[in-house]
Amino acid sequence: MGKVRIYSIAQRLNIKSSEVIDYLGKKGIKVSSHFGTVDEETANRFMREWQQKTRLKSRIIESEAAAKKAEEERKARRLAYERRKKELIERATPRIFKERKKHVKKKKPEEKRERVVRITGDTTVYEFAKKIGVETSEVLSKLFQLGVMLRKNDFIDESAASIVAEEYGWKLEKEEAEEEKLLSELAVEPAEEKNLKPRPPVVTVMGHVDHGKTTLLDNIRKTRVVQSEAGGITQHIGAYMVTVDGRKITFLDTPGHEAFTEMRARGARITDVVILVVAADDGVMPQTKEAIDHARAANVPIVVAINKIDKPNANPDKVKKQLADYGVVPEEWGGDNLFANISAKKGIGVDKLLENVLLQADILELKSNPDKDARGVVIEALLDPAQGPVATVLVKEGTLRRGDVFVVGSTYGRARALIDDTGKRIKEAGPSVPVRILGIHDVPSAGDEFVVVKNEKIARQIARERAARRKELQVSAPKVSLEELLTPGEKEVKELSVVIKTDVSGSVEAVSNAVSRLSMDEVKINIIHAGTGAINKTDVNLASASGAMIVGFNTRPTMEAAKLAQDLKVDIRTYKVIYDLIDDIKKAQKGMLAPEVEEEVVGQVEVRRVFSIPHAGTVAGCYVLSGHVLRNMRVRVIRNDAVVYEGKIASLKRFKEDVMDVPAGYECGLRIENFNDVKVGDVIEVYRIKEVARE
Repeated sequence: MGKVRIYSIAQRLNIKSSEVIDYLGKKGIKVSSHFGTVDEETANRFMREWQQKTRLKSRIIESEAAAKKAEEERKARRLAYERRKKELIERATPRIFKERKKHVKKKKPEEKRERVVRITGDTTVYEFAKKIGVETSEVLSKLFQLGVMLRKNDFIDESAASIVAEEYGWKLEKEEAEEEKLLSELAVEPAEEKNLKPRPPVVTVMGHVDHGKTTLLDNIRKTRVVQSEAGGITQHIGAYMVTVDGRKITFLDTPGHEAFTEMRARGARITDVVILVVAADDGVMPQTKEAIDHARAANVPIVVAINKIDKPNANPDKVKKQLADYGVVPEEWGGDNLFANISAKKGIGVDKLLENVLLQADILELKSNPDKDARGVVIEALLDPAQGPVATVLVKEGTLRRGDVFVVGSTYGRARALIDDTGKRIKEAGPSVPVRILGIHDVPSAGDEFVVVKNEKIARQIARERAARRKELQVSAPKVSLEELLTPGEKEVKELSVVIKTDVSGSVEAVSNAVSRLSMDEVKINIIHAGTGAINKTDVNLASASGAMIVGFNTRPTMEAAKLAQDLKVDIRTYKVIYDLIDDIKKAQKGMLAPEVEEEVVGQVEVRRVFSIPHAGTVAGCYVLSGHVLRNMRVRVIRNDAVVYEGKIASLKRFKEDVMDVPAGYECGLRIENFNDVKVGDVIEVYRIKEVARE
């Protein structure tokens, strides 16, 4: 095979020899100069490749030239069109054109806009999903993967919403609801120290059922208001004031049944001191632990009343030891909690207990400014046949006066009359005073915030917006009766719609929470309406149109409603004891396939330092050993190969910044919800609960 010199190849292709040498060098063929040689096969292959490359380059150049020419022609046509248009306008309307010319500004090129979704503090998961154009079930699934367990009508957390929004290409922005803006405009600046005056403590009595809460409250009032109630349960919340050694104390009467847990939690948040009643013979029970958790979550001090010390098997020391295991340590043992041994039935030690309450109040130095417009919380609300809608409100700050205009929940009114806990009409009610108000347009819900505003126009605007938001959440469902649910296998039911009516609003929330918690994947419970008073024709018509059943708690249907229900075949069930109501719903679900629950460990961290932060609790400085840590995840604290606590991550930080996720090999600081006894060397296991459909 012959040899071909480099300069000969360059001449044939009309290129420089150096270009041939460079190209061959890239192919791994080394040639020293243009006199160098390569075999004919290599020379021919090089020339073919170079010619192909040249032809391709030529086509590209031709294509670019054609595109450039076409663009120039388009621009020329556009300029000609604009010139012609300008001439026509100038001839037709010279004056208008000249005036417009003065004011027209050069238009800036449009910037690419980022998709933004705005939410308020009370945006539900359903509303959020609608705003970003995603199915609610898909958003719930994403939240579940983050360890956030919510239902579609629950309020979505800002940080969780931000992560989900980013995943779908949205930027989250937090904004105030319109009513929040209006209320913020009415906010009064913090009072100076000289304007603050002492106020009575607000006390909530908590404890396990049958441990003597109602008996203690009756003894304090010196009257037997409640002798016995169905199922041994206090059915609603009341509020009253008592005088002890010339000083006032306000008591909130909270129910003891576990179905009222969330209302009891609300009671802890609005109170200053919690009296925890524990029976000396029973000791710490499940609802005792719940009460401790709620008080801690609200950062409310606990005063312990060890009741029934007159019983032969009473063991106060055992109760103290049990409570100490949960972090409620007596003062004499070096703790922060005041204890009193009492017998609520015989009145033994009650005076000592009240002294402890006042002592705890003195430590808290409770003060407020009575010269502001009033703000408070609804304790109880009902529809009185003679007086119309009535609400019992606990004034938290300021002074409520007769004639004040207010907004409460999704309704409003003017204080036509103020009635104190003794039944007397009063002109005004200051901080920590419970008062019954007449003059409301509709029955509010227990726990609604009560705010005095400037005039009825503002009150009506706020109430109208809130009412509109609530109406959006109502969902209809196909008709079904409880009888059909109680017959397994005859009918597949996807959703059970319920209308709930109770005697007072405190029970409305409690029964609604108890029923909604029974929802499961196979049968979802949809509460389309909940209210107070007798079951009337409006309730029956609503149930008929929505395919719902009606549940009455401590209330009955009117004669007209009962007849209409019979005609429309609407199922009405009434109960006096909440256990029976829950049992009937549970029976309806019995035999239905429920999903299996699996646990997935996502990471492990080791505690290397412990910090005590004022007003926040204990923060653990950790190193992530494996996996990763997500905020709001469930955790278990392992010490010496034993689990000492299970709970939830309250906050997660890297240095001083809040973060959502910390991977293995990084350090972080985390705080565990309701747990401050973390120690160096503890291993914290981070996990999530997964539901897997059973086959």
